Amino acid sequence: MNSLSTREAAAVSVEGNGFTHDLVIIGAGPAGMSAAITAMDAGLRTVVLDEQPRAGGQIYRNVSVAPPTVAALLGPDYRHGGDLVRRFVASGVEVHYDTLVWDIDRDLTVTAQKAGRSFALRAPQLLVANGAIERPSPIPGWTLPGVMNAGAAQIALKTAGQVPSGAVVLVGNGPLLLLVACQLLKAGARVAGIVDTSPASNRARAMPHAASALRAPGMLAKGLRMLWQLRRAGVPHFKHAETVRFEASSDQLRVETVSFTSQGKSHRLKADVVLLHHGVVPNTQISRLLRVDHVWSDAQLTWQPVIDAWGSTSLAGLRLAGDGSSIGGALAAEARGAIAALGAVLAMGKLDAAQVDRRALPWRRQLAAQTVIRPFLDALYRPPEWLVDCPDETLVCRCEEVTAGRIREMAKLGCEGPNQTKFFSRCGMGPCQGRMCGITVTQVLAKALDRAPGDVGAYRVRAPLKPVRLGSLAAMAAPAAASQQASTKK
Repeated sequence: MNSLSTREAAAVSVEGNGFTHDLVIIGAGPAGMSAAITAMDAGLRTVVLDEQPRAGGQIYRNVSVAPPTVAALLGPDYRHGGDLVRRFVASGVEVHYDTLVWDIDRDLTVTAQKAGRSFALRAPQLLVANGAIERPSPIPGWTLPGVMNAGAAQIALKTAGQVPSGAVVLVGNGPLLLLVACQLLKAGARVAGIVDTSPASNRARAMPHAASALRAPGMLAKGLRMLWQLRRAGVPHFKHAETVRFEASSDQLRVETVSFTSQGKSHRLKADVVLLHHGVVPNTQISRLLRVDHVWSDAQLTWQPVIDAWGSTSLAGLRLAGDGSSIGGALAAEARGAIAALGAVLAMGKLDAAQVDRRALPWRRQLAAQTVIRPFLDALYRPPEWLVDCPDETLVCRCEEVTAGRIREMAKLGCEGPNQTKFFSRCGMGPCQGRMCGITVTQVLAKALDRAPGDVGAYRVRAPLKPVRLGSLAAMAAPAAASQQASTKK
């Protein structure tokens, strides 16, 4: 196990400095909740900040209030989150829901907004568990009304018990695509087809990892059950799809057709709703903001922050846990959250190394059991190359309407990274701050420049992470102004 670094020990030894807590946790998903439970059990003064109105994150969204009918549709994996939420609430941890974190300084001061007013918190240990986001799928027509990410349909089911109306076509690959298809079927939606974009070469790529995958028979059986359910329901399943396009109705109001080729044949499917999914990637906005070390993962085709065995980053006191560090799923995130919290406990001197190692052992076993299948899944559901080799007219940056052709033009003009393309084309300067286009821009530039994505780099992220009103900022100055005025009167 990694021991406490000298840098972290020095940071912890500094007393005072206006700390409001021992540990600040961002995110109340499986990693954040597990971390909070672990930290509270060890005696750390802990606070959790989350944008949602209740705990659960994206994977367990609304689980504490979901009607039994909806919970049954979503399955036992979703219902497991209910027990985690109950333990989280019972821990007595301080929680701020409906709270947007929009800035973090390198001294780990967290600035957040709640009810239109901004405030700051600071602790010697900061644990970021902000989860993952769906990988962008720049396919011609993906900005048409009626085309959305598969996760959006799942959120509608979890929060409102609603499913898309009309013919639903799912396009992409990965276990979540199959899961959403099965959930929609059980909920009464009309699934008109699954257009699987996994290349045929993925099977050969996955075979070296098959032996390790057999050590997770439960997960393999779950995948086979989903495929069987879809086949039994008669859902058309088109494999190795290429040249996918979404075409609008004659009045251009919404998507109407999905066209593609599959195994040498051309197809056109009528669709009222198209659900896209090509896996999930870590949400690195906060780790990018804080300039910690990142590496490009060729296995998961994404950026990953560099962390040690306790979730610690290259910035003293900052820890990452869950899918925000690397994709592993909800139970792996739960384990990573607890392990990272124990790292904070060790850094704060609440327990010694032997005690922390002992408490971490069962979590490390759970993490190993949950991630043993990951290399197999990453290879089997690797996104197709043509997703990056999209036609020039395909929109990549949806906020600023920048096309793939425009990014390639930037490469010909001498732009060697995403930040230069931002200056010339405004790509990545919209409200999403590059969350929806960052990975694609890196990959498109890498192809155009014939360089590795890791050498091309990523967007530099600056605060605010999300838009905030000026009145919210002014609220932070009000207490200081009032204090100064009172002092003057004296």
